[in-house]
Parts: sequence; C-alpha cells; structure tokens
Amino acid sequence: MQKIELEIFSPVHQIKHPLLDEKGLKLFIKRDDLIHPLISGNKWRKLKYILAKAQSESKTHLVTFGGAYSNHLLATAAAAAKFGFQSTGIVRGEEVNNDTLFMCRLHGMRLLFIDRDSYRDKPALFQKYFGNDADAFFIDEGGASAEGAKGCSELVTELPQTYTHLFCACGTGTTAAGIINGIAAHQLPTKFHGIPVFKGGDFMRDEIAKYLIPHPSLSERTDSYHLHTDYHFGGYGKTTPQLIDFIKAFIASTGILIEPVYTGKMLYAIFDMARNNYFNPGDEILVIHSGGIWGLLGMKEKF
Repeated sequence: MQKIELEIFSPVHQIKHPLLDEKGLKLFIKRDDLIHPLISGNKWRKLKYILAKAQSESKTHLVTFGGAYSNHLLATAAAAAKFGFQSTGIVRGEEVNNDTLFMCRLHGMRLLFIDRDSYRDKPALFQKYFGNDADAFFIDEGGASAEGAKGCSELVTELPQTYTHLFCACGTGTTAAGIINGIAAHQLPTKFHGIPVFKGGDFMRDEIAKYLIPHPSLSERTDSYHLHTDYHFGGYGKTTPQLIDFIKAFIASTGILIEPVYTGKMLYAIFDMARNNYFNPGDEILVIHSGGIWGLLGMKEKF
C-alpha cells in the first residue's frame, strides 16, 4: 500500500474584472481545483488525514457515502485506487447510472444504492453491511471529520500574503471550520466568509462548531466568521438561469472552470456583494476553489 501524501500545494491567481476595478478591489483565487484531476479541491485536504488514520489502523477497505453525483464519492474512489485501498460507496436513492458513478466504478469502487430513509443513519448502515468486516473503515459523507478539518486548516499556511477577506462555499462545514482554525492559529486579521449551498443555511453554524478548535483569538472576536445564506439559488444542486449565465461568463472570461453547486454560487455571491458595496476600497479578497468540476457532467442540460 502506498504511503499517503500529506504535502499539498495549489497556486493563487488574481482575477481581473471591470467591476473589481470600479470598486477598488483585488480578487484572488486559490486553485485547489489543480491539486489533482479527481481528488481535487478540498477533497484531498479532507481525505489525507482520514486515509492516514485508516492506514495506521491497518484498514484496507474504505466505506463512504454520497448522492449519485457526489464529488466526494469520486474523490474517495480515486484516492482508494491511488493508495491501494478497496472502496465501497453507499449511494443515496434509487439505482442509476451516470458519468460520476461510471468514474467511481472505473476506479474499482463497489456501489450500494440505499433508500433515502435508511440513508439518514449512516453509522447504522455501516454496521449493517460492514460490521463484521475488520478491514472496513467508515468515512462520513463529504469527509466530515476532525481529520478533514485538520487537513483544510493547513491551507492557511500556504497563503502568500494576508487577505482582508477569505471566502469558501460550505457543504458539510468541515472546510470552513478548518480554515477558521487556521486563521485563528496564525492570528490573522482575515475575516472568513462562508456561502452555504443549502437552503436555510444557518444550520451550518452547528456543523462548523463541531470541528472548531478553542483558541483565544476566536473567543475574543465576535466576528470570527460570517455566513451569507441568501446565495443557495433554491437549495443544494439547484440553479437559476441567472447563476448559469454568470458561470458561463466567468469561465469564458477567465479560463477557470467552475460549477453551479459550490464555487459558482460562492463567486456569484462575491460579485453581488461587490456590486452592493459590501467591501471597502482597497480590500483584498481570496476565494477558495474547492474543486468539484466533475459535477458539471451531471448538469450539462442546465447550460
């Protein structure tokens, strides 16, 4: 079995746009989408310490969870193949075939399709199907875990400068918690902003809180992070023509692929906030490209 690679780096690129010039803002994007073709973005950051833990416990079979278009399932399948694990994906809903699941199978992942009610209790599903498998290792949906947050916190050590604001999209809250921990540990003045991709995203505060590490700088700052919950576009995986038009224009003008589930919503939020004078002239803003561009394959008809 190949040793887990713990060193990760991705470049930071500046984004140019007339609106940013008009408002006196500088916008940068950390290209975590370039970390790996399939284990990209926050996926490798969340998985690396999880996989290292599995190796340390002599586990050889990764079992994880996701929807039929889950980037996490695909990333886990690719990571399992790369590092010598077996893998099983427990998929929410009826049995389907699509491009994402084809890629999972291609990387050797076995798929189990589970009804939506049963899917809600993931530990029970793991126990039911793999409780007697001493080689099996549980990975929560999206890689949500303290290990995942630890991996994401290290992103902060890679930054070439200090930014006024740092943004990322929020699904499980693990990435957000990790970055907030990293900002606190380095005692940076940077304000963290999360864009929940679910409708009613205030619940994300509870998810983030699960993985926050107590730190004096967090307790002293009541504004240690901000959630902007109005950019879900109808809910998880939902889009509008306005969002799709923004994504098409962004890709065509920058050459950077983004998708409508995560990074597209986050970038739309930033441009909308800039248009409405949320930021101050001179602010320098960093956004995290959390990968997931294979999700475009499941949304081709939207474009």
